[in-house]
Amino acid sequence: MTTEQKLDVARLLAHLGVDIIEAGFPCSSPESFNAAKAIAIEVGCHPVMAGGHVPVIGVVARSNKKDIDIAWDAVKHACYPRINTFIATSDIHMKHKLRMSKEVVVKTAVEMVAYARSLGCNDVAFAAEDAGRSDREFLHHVLNEVIKAGATTIIIPDTVGYNMPSEYANLIADIKLNTSGAIIATHCHNDLGFATANTLAGAEAGARQLEVTINGIGERAGNAALEEVVMAIKCRRQLLGLHTGIDTKYIVAASKMVAEFTGLNVQPHKAIVGVNAFAHESGIHQDGVLKYRGTYEIISPEDIGLSRSNESGIVLGKLSGRHALKARLLKLGHDVNGKELDDIFARFKEIAGTKKNFSDDDIEALVGNENGHLKTIWSLVDIQVIHGTIGFPTVTVKLISFDGDEKISCSTGEGVVDAAFKAVNNIVEVPVILKEYTNSAMEGINALASTHVVICLDSNDIKDQNDHTFSGIGTGKDITVASVQAYLNALNKAISLKNLSAKTTRA
Repeated sequence: MTTEQKLDVARLLAHLGVDIIEAGFPCSSPESFNAAKAIAIEVGCHPVMAGGHVPVIGVVARSNKKDIDIAWDAVKHACYPRINTFIATSDIHMKHKLRMSKEVVVKTAVEMVAYARSLGCNDVAFAAEDAGRSDREFLHHVLNEVIKAGATTIIIPDTVGYNMPSEYANLIADIKLNTSGAIIATHCHNDLGFATANTLAGAEAGARQLEVTINGIGERAGNAALEEVVMAIKCRRQLLGLHTGIDTKYIVAASKMVAEFTGLNVQPHKAIVGVNAFAHESGIHQDGVLKYRGTYEIISPEDIGLSRSNESGIVLGKLSGRHALKARLLKLGHDVNGKELDDIFARFKEIAGTKKNFSDDDIEALVGNENGHLKTIWSLVDIQVIHGTIGFPTVTVKLISFDGDEKISCSTGEGVVDAAFKAVNNIVEVPVILKEYTNSAMEGINALASTHVVICLDSNDIKDQNDHTFSGIGTGKDITVASVQAYLNALNKAISLKNLSAKTTRA
């Protein structure tokens, strides 16, 4: 992320109400130093809103004076600066990575904590890297020595995500019993999928600082996700006896910002912030949600700042039942019952076997199609593209109508996709406006292009229909072919509704 992007994230974290923002590793690059310093000066000194709190700004430093000097230069401008220094304490790390004896590790840890305090930093955190695999007696010794040297927080990382929740809880409880004078913090990785569970187990065992990341991003399989930990504590507050100061309505905004800035998209089934987290496709679930949301939603989407396209989060697909389809039909203005509903539902189920999800325009076309299929008005037969550094991009398309009529058109454009769409428009002759066009592809030389378009009928063509959108998806090895397929998919839906509206008007 750029410095400005990191600042934007830090501002939003302050809105969330996080207690401590780890602003980076200043010695890793001039960019990291400048970003950490900017966050310390702006977010670490001024409330982001009237009455807002000012978070602690922390930075990471290895256990050497050079790192700590650079870290302090970056963070000292904050109202509440913190240096987080660390060294590994497990046998495997001390032997193979550090190549230090236990005595040298303890001496280094103590000296560097004391050095950080000597610079004027009154809040020094010490992390015992790979604590989860460290000898317990040695770990207690290191932690007690750094507390004596001035560490105010001791961080207990499960660095490689190795611990089971019961193990990690026992580790935290044992440290709480054998140390005193510092806050105990969790830091859990997700290599075995236990990061959130271990963090919550650590909190139950006595840890009072929980280190988390937005969307669970982090090294390898990531870290404990803020949204999961916070909402688990909020949802099970009575059981856990814990609470946070997080304003959860900013969770979705933070998730989207981090995903956009890092390029790390959130998986659809990700807890709390995945696009499917509050979507219901199973017919049994849909029936329950339509009757009472609490039957299948333990968290209100509004609590995390999520606005759904439909209030109930119903996703129509092959698992959907009659109740969900009827609810969507009512929303679209179709009050159908009895045999008419049975017929529509039967047609819906027939198509749903091969179609992932149904949009509103799919349902409209389904209702208006007496044969029960989403009618294909125009199909692509052939396409030829001429494009290079000389001349204008030129595309020739051949389409065939549902009744077998073939038509050919050639057009130029600003690019091959623009030229192709213009050629299609010349044949179809239905004025539309292209609202959205997106294209993505899987990695690799044999990648498939996936194109998504959204169009609406031109307001000059059908009155009051300009706000009704139609989407189409096309996939193929050629971007232009995939684009035309997506465009025709959307056009066929638009034409079907146009024809249906004409029939209704004549009736």
